Amino acid sequence: MEKTSSYVLFDNGEHKCIVFTSLVKGEGIQANQFLILDHDEGAIIDPGGDLTYSPLTYEILRYTRLNKIKYVFGSHQDPDIITSMPRWLMHTQAKVVASKLWARFLPHLNSSFTSEKMQGNWEDRLIELPDEGQRLSLGKNELYALPAHFLHSVGNFQFYDPVAKVIFTGDLGASITSTPEQAVTDFAAHLSKMRAFHQRYMCSNKILRYWVSMVREMDVDMLIPQHGAPFKGKEIIGQFLDWLWNLECGVDLMEKRIYQCPVA
Repeated sequence: MEKTSSYVLFDNGEHKCIVFTSLVKGEGIQANQFLILDHDEGAIIDPGGDLTYSPLTYEILRYTRLNKIKYVFGSHQDPDIITSMPRWLMHTQAKVVASKLWARFLPHLNSSFTSEKMQGNWEDRLIELPDEGQRLSLGKNELYALPAHFLHSVGNFQFYDPVAKVIFTGDLGASITSTPEQAVTDFAAHLSKMRAFHQRYMCSNKILRYWVSMVREMDVDMLIPQHGAPFKGKEIIGQFLDWLWNLECGVDLMEKRIYQCPVA
């Protein structure tokens, strides 16, 4: 059987979610990318950088044509999120969807060559998300841009698919694991793979509680992070939310002694 780096997460015949898990080669950190298809329209979530553009494009073509891509979503500004943006602007007609707080930094990724080859002008290709988030039409349904600010970026969004009942959580829930295709089954054992990252990269317990309260009011069957293993099912998701509710992180843990001029 041909080896593949993708699998179908959800498919009801009209709406499909695909996860790409093993496209990063070499020294780059493992990262997941995502494709949502609804009635012949597509959206890519966190496509990554040059390390992933070519293999991701190859994999996407197994499911749809590039001219069917309506959106490229960027949860935040990290290199492993959206530094391949210039290529998507050149080779598709997709709109780039990003927070208004850093969307205007994105043109710095464009070379003059890209600007000349871009399909349309920059203003027409950009959707700037307000802090409160918004809904965007895809096919006959909608995707939701959910506010997740400071988790970990100042302008951070996650993306909710109400048909598949999935939140693509970006770095929240990220773990160090060699099996991103396998869902978490033992939450206690999984903690060692994500505790240190969350303690340093997430802003504060206050922000985590805002996010947890939002998600507890939603109909969610899966949480799929950008790195590592997904959380599937109400029980595991509940354990994850309970853990976040009590987690001290970021500014909660930072100490004044760190803020000193380094000595010789």
